[in-house]
Amino acid sequence: MNHRFPAPGKLNLFLHVVGRRADGYHLLQSIFRLIDRADIVHLTLRDDGVIARHGEVPGVPEAQDLSVRAARLLQAHAPPGSGVRIRLDKNLPMGGGLGGGSSDAATVLLALNRLWQVNLTRADLQTLALQLGADVPMFIFGQTAFAEGVGDILRPVEVAPAWYVVLTPPVQVPTASVFAAPELTRDTPPLKIAPFSAGMGRNDLQPVVMSRHPEVASHVEWLKQFGDARMTGSGACVFAAFESESAAQAVVQRMPGSMRGFVAQGLDRHPLYDFCAG
Repeated sequence: MNHRFPAPGKLNLFLHVVGRRADGYHLLQSIFRLIDRADIVHLTLRDDGVIARHGEVPGVPEAQDLSVRAARLLQAHAPPGSGVRIRLDKNLPMGGGLGGGSSDAATVLLALNRLWQVNLTRADLQTLALQLGADVPMFIFGQTAFAEGVGDILRPVEVAPAWYVVLTPPVQVPTASVFAAPELTRDTPPLKIAPFSAGMGRNDLQPVVMSRHPEVASHVEWLKQFGDARMTGSGACVFAAFESESAAQAVVQRMPGSMRGFVAQGLDRHPLYDFCAG
């Protein structure tokens, strides 16, 4: 039987780089907001212990696929013989800063936690998820979050309802190269308390990406006509918030023919929020 689950994207409403640990990992502060634009994860259970991916993901070998790695991590806690075939329908652009691969992995953990009857707690799943990448625990956390540390220290925050115009420049931005950039500032003063407005702050990675990828800069400049436009994550996607779906759709209707984008609604909770024990 095929089971079908959403893997929603995320936006970084701001992203500050406030320092760097001795091991090279960057210390961040950010607000993560889930959106209703999602990849779809198809899971077909097996009883032979085999975990396999069905279909190709461009540029991602099966052994490196976070969704496959997530299933293998959870399998160690599952009943003997637990296996699965995984197929992904990608609706979130790769290398866009929307967290698609991380969200796919989190959805696999959340869904198989129930389907395999593993019944780990949310905290347990977040600990597993951190082995896959800094963004994965946020999708397990499953709420709008103020993030600190390497993105793993999460606190729920309330953000006003919003619709977002998300533009998708035709480039993939390699996250590692942005964080390694010598011109990246790493000394933004940390916020002492969770911000009272999602409109606060900026994306410290944005100047680096805009200087290296003119397509991102041109998308930011175009969207700035209509609101506070900024990049999410390490790019390349650019977004602005609006109070209504109609206001956001009106902006998308005015996009030049050379641009691509979509409208997404902000989510307060992950669709699979209740798929773990607490």
